[in-house]
Amino acid sequence: MSRRQPARHGKRVAVVGAGSWGTTFAKILADGGADVVVWARRPELAREIQEGKRNSDYLPGVNLPISLRATSRLDLALAGAEQVFVSVPSQSLRENLKIIAPHLHAEASVVSLMKGVEKSTGLRMSEVIHEVLRVEEERIAVISGPNLALEIAKEQPTAAVVSSSSLETAQAVASVSRNRYFHSFVNTDVIGTEFGGVLKNLIAVAIGIVDGAGYGENTKASIITRGLVEMTDFAVAHGAHPETLSGLAGLGDLIATSQSPLSRNNTAGRLLGQGYRLNDVTKQMQQTTEGLASVGPVLELARAKGVAMPIVEQVRQVLAGTLDPRDIAPHLTTDDEPQGERTKHGQAQGGSAVRRALQRAFDQLRNGGGSAGRDRP
Repeated sequence: MSRRQPARHGKRVAVVGAGSWGTTFAKILADGGADVVVWARRPELAREIQEGKRNSDYLPGVNLPISLRATSRLDLALAGAEQVFVSVPSQSLRENLKIIAPHLHAEASVVSLMKGVEKSTGLRMSEVIHEVLRVEEERIAVISGPNLALEIAKEQPTAAVVSSSSLETAQAVASVSRNRYFHSFVNTDVIGTEFGGVLKNLIAVAIGIVDGAGYGENTKASIITRGLVEMTDFAVAHGAHPETLSGLAGLGDLIATSQSPLSRNNTAGRLLGQGYRLNDVTKQMQQTTEGLASVGPVLELARAKGVAMPIVEQVRQVLAGTLDPRDIAPHLTTDDEPQGERTKHGQAQGGSAVRRALQRAFDQLRNGGGSAGRDRP
């Protein structure tokens, strides 16, 4: 890989979190010409990135850009940063934001690289950022897409979506978050973009379970397809646009996460499918598996909106030990009668599905609808 450094455009940015995705995104930013400092909680990790240009714990064999800097001092990492990219485990976001707050520049944009729902509140990551940091929604952005860290760190081409309620903010973040192997699109559908990243993890766990249980490609393809319907129904019920779930943040991320051995969620599901208990799986996984933590909160949010998510519900039962992993595949729907297939939100031939789709449409109209969220380059 070339170590040639591109010309800088002067944008000073910080990345909070030096795990696999945080370090990879710091590399993306540096390779795009930004002036990047990454914050690592452990001084020895910060020293390895700063001096050795390696992160051997999370990205073995990957050379990091010469220009990339690292520190274990949060105040130094955030000093002068115009954009702050946050990549920490979703369940520890709130506590991390509290220590970020005193050092955050008053006009800085905050960008979430996380894909999770807070267990205690059911809030999306951008909502937690808004609540804790008191940052205006127009200065918050989220990034999601088919982004397996190690592949990108090895400079294999991919794309992602940068979403913000402010198109100007989305474009500003996207202009920094791109280089010859990483392309960023933009949209204003923050809800759909975030929920796409959350929900695909749950379906990827289901795919892993049936894979571990010995089922083949037909079963996995069926779950991916029906899982996308569940994802779209859930997201649209919460105000998202269905087009977003058909794009990089939905279908694209779902495909990558469901089929790759690099996916922590897929790996965790495969271990469950092979008969390991949840505690044993958690011990074997060296990094946070966001899908396992999000199952409960997502199902609570789904019930509150009257959205049926049979595949995710079966994942919950497997996690609880009340459903044999081999029984997840035959139960792709909870309907007692044949229903029409829906490949997009609201398209169905079955009466019960039509009623549900119409009800959600009326609810959306009552709540004022929303702005288009299509991906734009």
